[in-house]
Amino acid sequence: MVTSITSFGRSGLYDWMIQRVSAVVLAAYTLFLVGFIVCTPDLGYEQWTALFGQMWVRVFSLIALVSTAAHAWIGLWSVVTDYITTRTMGAKATLLRVLAQMVLGVVTVTYVVWGIEILWGF
Repeated sequence: MVTSITSFGRSGLYDWMIQRVSAVVLAAYTLFLVGFIVCTPDLGYEQWTALFGQMWVRVFSLIALVSTAAHAWIGLWSVVTDYITTRTMGAKATLLRVLAQMVLGVVTVTYVVWGIEILWGF
């Protein structure tokens, strides 16, 4: 029952695919930023402003932000469900697991909203 509540009925293949796709997006975004830093002499505020002033960079950054949130959520969900079990913690495990997932969910949503606010200036 806890599995169906916390995983929203997803299959393991679906989670695996999200992890892999988000990892590829994050790798591409990291390579892009590292390449920009290496190839831009005298990197300063003006260069960063010009870079993030471009629509495609904002969209790419938003995709990377959502990918980070999805990747982190699935990874943390796996860790929480693997380590907070009734076998090791008794009857309190279900409550603790749901509480931990709620806290992690709130933190994840907060970071995504904050990131969108930074990227788009709402």
